[in-house]
Amino acid sequence: MSQPDAPAAVDLGSPAAEPVSREELNRWKRGFTPQAEIWNGRLAMVGLSVAILVIVLLRLAS
Repeated sequence: MSQPDAPAAVDLGSPAAEPVSREELNRWKRGFTPQAEIWNGRLAMVGLSVAILVIVLLRLAS
């Protein structure tokens, strides 16, 4: 029994990604937006960097 070929890509009705300006990308927006996700990543990296720096300084101080 042969199965029909599956489609290569399924379009879920989402619009194609459009390029945005740097000002729009860095704008502080609330909710689940690409801008919020970018800021979330930036703040997470700052927090991780500060935590690692504190650990290193505490190890060097003791």
